[in-house]
Amino acid sequence: MRDTSNTRGTRMSGKRAARVSRLSVVLAVSASALLSVVGPAYAAPAKDPLPADIPDYRAALDAVKSADVRDTVCRFLRTPVPTGDAGGPVQTIPERAEPCQGLPAFTIKDPLARNEITPGFAAGTAQPLPTEAITLTGLVSSLSTTVNGRNATVLLAPTQGGGWHLAAVRDGDSEAGYAGRATVGTLVFTEPQIRGWYQLKLTTVEPLNDQARQGLGGKASVSLRDYQKLVKARYADKLPGSEYDSKGYSSGYDLQRAETGSSPSTLLLAGGSGTALALAGGATVLLRRRRASTL
Repeated sequence: MRDTSNTRGTRMSGKRAARVSRLSVVLAVSASALLSVVGPAYAAPAKDPLPADIPDYRAALDAVKSADVRDTVCRFLRTPVPTGDAGGPVQTIPERAEPCQGLPAFTIKDPLARNEITPGFAAGTAQPLPTEAITLTGLVSSLSTTVNGRNATVLLAPTQGGGWHLAAVRDGDSEAGYAGRATVGTLVFTEPQIRGWYQLKLTTVEPLNDQARQGLGGKASVSLRDYQKLVKARYADKLPGSEYDSKGYSSGYDLQRAETGSSPSTLLLAGGSGTALALAGGATVLLRRRRASTL
């Protein structure tokens, strides 16, 4: 009788190898598809100009194209950037009847996704997966051109119940520049505590600026799992609810509130770390400064 045991074993090994091979392909395709879903705003197909990964994107477009936001940007650009650190005085941006009159013509570009690491990822409780590690926190838009030698970034925040509203206008356009470096199949996100910007390719994290390179210990890339270990070591004991947070800090930031007697429509301007910050709406301005001990 012919011995079929070796043949049967070979067939079973071949089937197992085929299943492993197919699983590898499925995982790779799934990861690529996942990143496409949570990818950049402008990566949507040409036939669908509104990115599906950004909710209420039409409202975001309406916001950045509105006269109120444009007037706010003009008022911001007319006000000199404060010098000094984040603990310096807060100044009120003056009202003007025609804030854009006399300024060079400019437009505000379509907003891009501003992604950040999630608290669960930083705490080490979330899985090192793109959908668990990164979340959309806001939108950023830059200007089409410099205005009197300056540029600005418009930040939108989600409105409760749907839509978007103006959250801040910042000097410079680096945030929008980094956000715009996302491509199909990749995701750009920030670790705001160190002002680091990264690009996620499948499950590989690569730095986009010097702060990010320092955050990775000088490495050209790390796995998402290893990156989680780094941020957990930096922030796990400093998240909201921790003793660090209860003493006035949160996620590596020193939170300082400058109380004012201004009306809710007043715009305030604050200096700090080379960045001006103008907040719209509310009688307080929140200054965020890195705590040196977290570096």
